Amino acid sequence: MLTLKRLLWCLLVLAIMALPLMAGSNDAKPANGDAASAEPAAATANANPSPNLTAAPGNANVTALLGVLVKKGVLASAEADAIRNAAPEAEFQLLVEALSRKGVLNAADLNAAASPAAQPAAAAAPAAAPVETRESVSSSLADPEASPQSQTQPQTPIPSRVAGELPPPPASVVGAVIPVRVFPIDPPKTGGLAGIKAGPITLAPYGFIKSTFVHDSSDPDGDDFPFPGIWLNSGNILSTGPTQDPEVHIKARSTRFGLNLEWPDMSKNLTLTGKIEGDFEGNFSEVDNRDVSSIRSNEPQLRLAYVRLDYHASDTFDVFFLGGQDWTLFGSGALENIVETTFNGAFWGNTWERSPQMRGGFIWTLDKAHHVNLEPQFGIMMPSTGQILKLGNAGGNGLAAQLGQGEREGADSDRPEQEGRVALTYQLDNAKGVAPAQIAVAGFHSRRTSIAYNLSAVGPSAAYGTLCTTTNYCGTFPNGFEASSNQWGEQIVAQIPTRWVTVVASAYQGADLRFYFGGQINSFATDVSGLTGIQGPFPTLDGGPLAAAGGAVLGCLGTFTPTGGAAVNGITPGTCGGTVVVAPQRPIRGFGGFVQVGLPLSRWFNADPKGHNAGWQLLFTVGKDQVNDRDLNNPGFVGAYNGGGTAPLPLLMGKTAIGTLYYKFNNWCQFAFEQSVYATRGLDHATIYTIAGQPSNEWQDHRTEFGPIFTF
Repeated sequence: MLTLKRLLWCLLVLAIMALPLMAGSNDAKPANGDAASAEPAAATANANPSPNLTAAPGNANVTALLGVLVKKGVLASAEADAIRNAAPEAEFQLLVEALSRKGVLNAADLNAAASPAAQPAAAAAPAAAPVETRESVSSSLADPEASPQSQTQPQTPIPSRVAGELPPPPASVVGAVIPVRVFPIDPPKTGGLAGIKAGPITLAPYGFIKSTFVHDSSDPDGDDFPFPGIWLNSGNILSTGPTQDPEVHIKARSTRFGLNLEWPDMSKNLTLTGKIEGDFEGNFSEVDNRDVSSIRSNEPQLRLAYVRLDYHASDTFDVFFLGGQDWTLFGSGALENIVETTFNGAFWGNTWERSPQMRGGFIWTLDKAHHVNLEPQFGIMMPSTGQILKLGNAGGNGLAAQLGQGEREGADSDRPEQEGRVALTYQLDNAKGVAPAQIAVAGFHSRRTSIAYNLSAVGPSAAYGTLCTTTNYCGTFPNGFEASSNQWGEQIVAQIPTRWVTVVASAYQGADLRFYFGGQINSFATDVSGLTGIQGPFPTLDGGPLAAAGGAVLGCLGTFTPTGGAAVNGITPGTCGGTVVVAPQRPIRGFGGFVQVGLPLSRWFNADPKGHNAGWQLLFTVGKDQVNDRDLNNPGFVGAYNGGGTAPLPLLMGKTAIGTLYYKFNNWCQFAFEQSVYATRGLDHATIYTIAGQPSNEWQDHRTEFGPIFTF
């Protein structure tokens, strides 16, 4: 079994092996890694190289012309930014080569432009401010959930590209490690989306094809992604069998596709954009012609679908509204940059979620020179609770139970989930190729409700009807009752990119964080402290409860006197000498977070930004998700009540250590290698597991994953 020390040594050796390659690719470059390359990029797309065209250094007309060309859709924002960031003496040459690649200029035009004496004096381009573009959400290769947008900084890993468009001119410097961001830090600008024109609408397709080889040292669930240490095998949720159950997978279903959209409007102050995104991470098909080959027949599923309206009140103040399915404000403000994107660190410290929502806010630019933005947002989300399909419920309803508690209980609370987030962005490091830093705080509050039937009508009428005549429970709740619990969370994140290292950190705490992949799968428990004559659980409209959650239970505040007779369906005949109450349901609390350190190896060793060694990056990640010990050890808390009561899930914490090495071959292709350890520990050092026939307090999966990723 690999150890964490061997994991780190393995990654270090790989990185050291890459250093001679990077050092050897640095011919004819300035010693300063932040200095722009003085040599213009070659127009490789043209059969005939363009003549050497020059313009005065710092020519303001070039800057103004770039703004006009972006507005007209001739150049993409990323291309314009790359030209602006080039050395002053190279800007004009790069612009001509870009126009040549796109067919705007032909060979005759270039030859004519090379002989300025034969041409009339050109009129000065109209004054126009450079178009500000949105910050990249992060490369789709490194980002498990985000999708590419236009960018203000050179992108590493691979930048996004519009289908059919040649790559942008090479960057003048190797970019630093860019944090994964699913919320843009700058508002979209009208005409800022470069893509395909479909009438008045602009369409920009994007995505990636990802194929990886995976080896897990222990995978009792049989999944191609790491699952927390409570497995869904029938009757075998804490045992790996006679071995650790190692497995090998080769997967392509992480492939993703998306479409950015922009609609026109008569007002220059209004920008209307949207996004549709999907992947193949869903269920396998079960139709007749896939019975034998269902393992390779993955179903596409929706990830994102929203529209966004921005009103530019001024050059420094933007108000926006978004409606559809997007990332949640809580949990998604900082994500890990790792290769395993199916679960993406779920239940190991990386909280995230996507949800139907309506939200709004504003982006206030406090200082353009230092890219200081303040962005408060508030939204209402679909109230949801997360459950597990295969665990089923007391009635064994499986999918019905998942939909009931995952989608029904939140809606039955009759109130939306409320979320808020405030982010401050600033340019900490002014070196080229470094994204702005950001700190943010976020939180949410929601509620779930389970509705029990009319007690005299549930179950076998003879059993419940007879019991209701011999107790005063039905008299107290003749029409049934409701059992509810709260959900809440708080999070603080920091993303600090510099030319030398990028640090991303997230810390959170909350209650009933199951939907956000926190709290070790726990949701809520029923608190029977101080109650006698506990009766239940009673059937509910949503089909719950599941094994990891509490049931709808009644109890007596006072003395309960049995009247004789056997218990039927969890109800004992008797009379409450005090007050009959609904046993309160309490959320299980949890906390956790992660820290990730990204090292731009190629930038460290001054690699050629136009060469094949410009994209070496090494990232180290540690994460932890833990349940509040007091909640797990509360003697009054019960899970799915079975007459005697069961405690919540016995999982105390999940912890992970991940090392990731990226190599960008070119602007379309990247290779990734990742070595990781995922572990789950039981409560109070109890030997809850049986690993390869031996009792254990902790289960571990040493996971290796590598393969290519191609963007489009």
